Amino acid sequence: MLSLFSKILKYVWPQIRKRRWVFYFILFGFSFRVLCGDIIVPIFFKKIIDIFSNTVGDPNTLSHKIFLLFFIITGIRILNFFVARITKFTFLKFEVDVTQDLRNFSFQKIEQNSQTFFSNTFAGSLVTKARRFVGGFNAAFDIFIYNFLKFFVMLAGVFTVLLFQSPIIALVFGIWIIVHVSVVSVFIRKKVSYDLMEAEQDSKISGRLADVFSNILAVKFFSARKREIDSFGKYTDEGAKRSWRASFLGGKIDLLQHLLIISVQSVTLYLMISLWLQDKMSIGTIVLIQAYLVIIADNLWEFGNSLTKFMKSTADMKEMADIFDIIPDIVDPKNPEPLRMNKGHIVFKNIHFKYQMGEEVLSDFNLDIAPGERVGIVGHSGAGKSTITKLLLRFNDITSGAITIDGQDIRNVAQDDLRSVISYVPQEPILFHRPIRENINYGKPNATQEEIIEVAKKAHADEFVSRLPQGYETLVGERGVKLSGGERQRIAIARAMLKDSPILMLDEATSSLDSISESYIQDAFNELMKGKTTIVIAHRLSTIQKMDRIIVLDKGKIVEEGTHKELIKNDGLYADLWNHQTGGFLQ
Repeated sequence: MLSLFSKILKYVWPQIRKRRWVFYFILFGFSFRVLCGDIIVPIFFKKIIDIFSNTVGDPNTLSHKIFLLFFIITGIRILNFFVARITKFTFLKFEVDVTQDLRNFSFQKIEQNSQTFFSNTFAGSLVTKARRFVGGFNAAFDIFIYNFLKFFVMLAGVFTVLLFQSPIIALVFGIWIIVHVSVVSVFIRKKVSYDLMEAEQDSKISGRLADVFSNILAVKFFSARKREIDSFGKYTDEGAKRSWRASFLGGKIDLLQHLLIISVQSVTLYLMISLWLQDKMSIGTIVLIQAYLVIIADNLWEFGNSLTKFMKSTADMKEMADIFDIIPDIVDPKNPEPLRMNKGHIVFKNIHFKYQMGEEVLSDFNLDIAPGERVGIVGHSGAGKSTITKLLLRFNDITSGAITIDGQDIRNVAQDDLRSVISYVPQEPILFHRPIRENINYGKPNATQEEIIEVAKKAHADEFVSRLPQGYETLVGERGVKLSGGERQRIAIARAMLKDSPILMLDEATSSLDSISESYIQDAFNELMKGKTTIVIAHRLSTIQKMDRIIVLDKGKIVEEGTHKELIKNDGLYADLWNHQTGGFLQ
């Protein structure tokens, strides 16, 4: 339990420490409120009751004492009111600020992971974990302030007062607290394991939901609705079982607490009656102790429930903390070199690479691409074409060898700097659920509207965007689902054009276009490629006939290279691929 708490505190405390003096003020303010309202005020009431129970003496003197106590109690309550209100508003502002920092921190820690991490993790599960992490902090911090802090301050205050009023009651009280907290803690420690299993299953349920909803068309195409409902039901059944186990143990903890509270109330009441009969305790003291006992009993029972909820909140936060602990497999150097890449001379030298738990994809791979050269890369699926793009973009790191651009090793510069000199258009266009304008200028946020429209026209996107009711402010839907495949690809192409980097990388960027649109886009690409080093990953070989050089890959090695005409004459693998095309696509 302590290890879990320390694991989470490692990430939460730095955000609190930024405002530590505010945090300390909150601790002082809430402690002051508890001491005044629940510890000190009852002492003055005890004095009033003692006066009422013993009326011997001058009535004027007694009246003076009672009203003096009345004004003291009223003054304490007024002071407590103002301290409580100031503390409350400070607490709310503090919690909002820390929550914002934790949201930003969570986003940054998740985002820094490599493409491999996101490929192996459900997006819906990540969103759930991030949401639970922040929600868990809010719940845990509220419990810490309103329950734990209040309870321990009250505990210390009551025990101190009882030592002066009745040492024997203080002894019983102390033993009760130690036994109660120890027993409940044992059960709660066991419940934490159930809470962790419940949180784990909740993440799986969220991941399953996201997986189905993001592929809802496939579900409908294959009439798989009932199958998915049944499959999802198995996940929720397991979730219900884990929730029940955690809740049932929580019920046992409540029952145990009630038994302990009843026991100590009975023992304490018996002792107070005995002491009063022996004339060793005043009525006021009995009322004071009983008031304290009721307050402590209520708060002790609430402490057990709060501790259960607190551990549930930390269990909710634990999965996100596990992700924070992950060391990204692709990291920037500690002292990145200044970027010197501006011409686009790309060299792959003695490259070896394999994916985790897989065979070697590239073996002693060498490739030199001159500045401004246009290179097409072809080969069967699994030949290593896409791997080359991932390595050049540093989505994966090579096992050995070096990749340089203009003589600078790409591992020696920051990833953002590296990718700033590469315009990349993938086969599946990546669009945000944002306006078309924001999707086009994503690589150049300060672009003017005129620049956006200009590249949109070159990419033949303006012709359909201008017909939309909201034009460039049209939201495209999640992953661009409101647009057709060809329209999404044109937006992606316009974005690459606007970025205008010295290196252009196209991964079958015209695959979603019809023949007429492709011819238009090809013209735009020919203009865009001028002066740029261009790498085109091609499945449709008609798109690379005019490349300066074509590289043919087979099992991670270059088996042929040359122009289209040269490779056709060689009658090798490229010619075989060409001959087996129908309508420009590989079979």
